[in-house]
Amino acid sequence: MSVQLPDGSVLSIESAVGTAKAITAITNANPAVATAAGHGFSDGDFVKITSGWNRLNGRVVRVKNSDTDSFELEGVDTSSTQRFPAGSGVGTAQEVTGWTQVTQVLEFSTSGGEQQFATYSFLEEDVEHQIPTTKSPQSLSFSIGDDATLPWYPVFSAANDDRVPRALRLTLPSGALVLYNGYTTINKTPTVTKGQVMALASSVALVGEVTRYAA
Repeated sequence: MSVQLPDGSVLSIESAVGTAKAITAITNANPAVATAAGHGFSDGDFVKITSGWNRLNGRVVRVKNSDTDSFELEGVDTSSTQRFPAGSGVGTAQEVTGWTQVTQVLEFSTSGGEQQFATYSFLEEDVEHQIPTTKSPQSLSFSIGDDATLPWYPVFSAANDDRVPRALRLTLPSGALVLYNGYTTINKTPTVTKGQVMALASSVALVGEVTRYAA
């Protein structure tokens, strides 16, 4: 059992990507192994995945045990053929080749992901029951100290304008990583309140499951 504070965490956003490489097969295994001829990835690279498996599609994962034509999706368990039907996981992998630190983050919050339930009751009962259904969409919200001369500003501006999902990486003080992928927007007009720091509001609508690594 342990707890930690977020103080000192570093947020980075994707600022460059390589060419998407075709994935021709993904194994049902833990961890999953992707086949991609001549992919050129190295261990430790971060890649954005598209896949016929909805539970994998849109995730950012780390490459492990790579060789010329295959690589492991570190920490991804696709061993269940019920959730990951055999042969249906083909797609692409695109390396994130550049990251830009998002400095001056004032606030970082998350929303959504709440479990939804279907409520029912049988005619002969005087109580109700619930079973889980879907979860609500997840998003991130940032308040960032306003300075349009900093390197992250044009990255956010481009993401806001082209509406292409961007990977984000949160590095915790312990070295643990949290990886996100989503549509990133920014309000280019700063808040202007007397006596308070001017700030820009940004939001990220996630398109894939969050990936976490202990280090």
